[in-house]
Amino acid sequence: MTSVELSIDGMTCASCAARVEKKLNKLDGVTATVNFATEKARVEYGGAVTPDDLVAAVEAAGYHAELPQQAPAAEAAVDDPAAALRRRLLICLALTIPVVAMAMVPALQFTYWQWLSLTLAAPVVVWGAFPFHAAAWTNLRHGAATMDTLISVGTLAAFGWSIYALFWGSAGMPGMTHPFELTIARTDGSGNIYLEAAAGVTTFLLAGRYFEARAKRQSGAALRALLDMGAKEVSVRKNGAEQRIPIDQLNSGDEFVVRPGEKIAADGVVVEGCSAVDASMLTGESVPAEVAPGDEVVGATVNVDGLLVVRARRVGADSQLAQMARMVEDAQNGKAHAQRLADRISGVFVPIVIALSVATLGFWLGTGAPVAAAFTAAVAVLIIACPCALGLATPTALMVGTGRGAQLGILIKGPEVLESTRRVDTVIVDKTGTVTTGTMTLDDVVAADGEQPDEVLRIAGAVESASEHPIARAITAGARDKLGELPAVTAFENLRGLGVQGTVDGGAVVLGRIRLLDERGFEVPAELTAAAHMAESDGRTAVVVGWDGRARGVLTVADAVKATSAEAVSLLKRLGLEPIMVTGDNEAVARAVAAQVGINRVIAGVLPQEKVDTVVRLQGEGKVVAMVGDGVNDAAALAQADLGLAMGSGTDVAIEASDLTLVRDDLRAVPDAIRLSRRTLATIKGNLFWAFAYNVAALPLAAAGLLNPMIAGAAMAFSSVFVVSNSLRLRGFTPAR
Repeated sequence: MTSVELSIDGMTCASCAARVEKKLNKLDGVTATVNFATEKARVEYGGAVTPDDLVAAVEAAGYHAELPQQAPAAEAAVDDPAAALRRRLLICLALTIPVVAMAMVPALQFTYWQWLSLTLAAPVVVWGAFPFHAAAWTNLRHGAATMDTLISVGTLAAFGWSIYALFWGSAGMPGMTHPFELTIARTDGSGNIYLEAAAGVTTFLLAGRYFEARAKRQSGAALRALLDMGAKEVSVRKNGAEQRIPIDQLNSGDEFVVRPGEKIAADGVVVEGCSAVDASMLTGESVPAEVAPGDEVVGATVNVDGLLVVRARRVGADSQLAQMARMVEDAQNGKAHAQRLADRISGVFVPIVIALSVATLGFWLGTGAPVAAAFTAAVAVLIIACPCALGLATPTALMVGTGRGAQLGILIKGPEVLESTRRVDTVIVDKTGTVTTGTMTLDDVVAADGEQPDEVLRIAGAVESASEHPIARAITAGARDKLGELPAVTAFENLRGLGVQGTVDGGAVVLGRIRLLDERGFEVPAELTAAAHMAESDGRTAVVVGWDGRARGVLTVADAVKATSAEAVSLLKRLGLEPIMVTGDNEAVARAVAAQVGINRVIAGVLPQEKVDTVVRLQGEGKVVAMVGDGVNDAAALAQADLGLAMGSGTDVAIEASDLTLVRDDLRAVPDAIRLSRRTLATIKGNLFWAFAYNVAALPLAAAGLLNPMIAGAAMAFSSVFVVSNSLRLRGFTPAR
């Protein structure tokens, strides 16, 4: 089997993606998944099928496809679709406002106002709504009906009948007005125009399409942000000299230099030097790992405090970072099958309305009614079905829901992500940066008999102030917070992988593991040994400090648990959700943190791919999984989960790969986000129901030929007011505390 990724152009909704996918999968030996958000098709094919056959299949479905090598040139030539839609929207808005105002305010209906209305509405309905008409034509050719079909049919019917009434009816006569008469009477419709409905619906829905396109364009940002994390240049050592080259010129087997604070350019093996490497963004390990010659390192991790020479093993597409990018994209492809609610409803509603319109025409002609009256009734059926409120149903609920969410520190990316929230039953939480602060802090100071804890902390903090290691920074910060200024250190030396030593107040001081002090011949009291072992069994890091041949105390450092995490876990359980901690950190640390916050199930020591596997396994057990994370190592799992929630303190990659972003660095935002999402989804569904219900209620009047412009306008206006009012109820959402 061969794999290829096609760029697909022309899709307007999730049902378009489903249609392209179905067409590709009909080919022998082809397995395809189409992602509407990224406008990509991932295709595996074999046998006699060629890439050109795949492109032809997409073209046959009414869309445009390009092979990967063609995509970059095409992208450079095509305008940003969101920018093009914005221009279209602004022009249509400027033209539509006076059309609606003249139709709804009798005082503005001057002589020949109807002709000005036609002049302003024509470009809106023909040019502004062209994306809907083009999509409706594609749907028609393939026997499908979506939201686009309903919009196109409704607006063209309203516009077409208005032209008939103006040119061949009495609507074009000087002094024609639309009075506010809510009477039911049969009419031939020749004096009625519906230009405000045609223009208004087009503009409403263009606004919704613009905001959707703007959000969709950002969907590939997770992959771009992930790949941007890597180093851009690298110092390669050749023939004893260093040469700075772009990262894409680095080859497997090259040796490159990594200075303190720099990112490691590629996956490889350390050949010279010792240092601590911060891999928390990729692995979730909260404590930097000490590396020495022979140890493997991963690209995009950060060299903390020593100079390293690394021999590259995996570069470019073979690196772990590139593999993670592919995992994120694969996970997004897997979630691309969700259909929009409006499209699902339209798929049933549109054929029914069109059939009813044709039946109405046939019935009235069969009873001998005038042709004009029969057509009036048939067109009225199409016009009253025009989805004015439907265009507001989702955007207004989202606008109010997301606005309230923003006040509470919750950002909802779009309507599709809400469908999973109502069924979520399992919440996976990462440890580092999610349940914990993600930074090392001083936890405790245990002094030996006869020593003062403050003096132990003062001496230790002074020595560690010369080191850039995260554990050293935690001890120094803790000492300064409690004691203020610290004495100066001289003769400082970093003992790679063991600890540090220096001179404070004229005395030599050693800090590090118990093994270091044992090797230096220091006496280590039993109570300090017991305190160090207890701290390590609880998942904390123990640092022993000694001078004058004797250990004087133990300082424990840990990734501190956030104060609100335990309450957040309790709130999740109250919602009937099972919290599970999945982390790259070691078992002891993970279980200690889980016990503090009330999480019973822990899966520790997992790599990024294993996080994805964990999500997939739970989904295979029938669970609907939400994932909460903040690091690059969480990105693929966030994308794979039914609902991905990224902590706002996290990386851009995690945020872009998620469905919901929690701006507040507070785990309590997770249950709030799930509750608000469920409320917003319920409001959208209610809006969609009533948006159709009002129109459906007026359909019998239209079919009976009893619909006048005011009843049509009132039905549309009332349904819109109801939808907006229902959405505004979301402003009253309050967090559960």
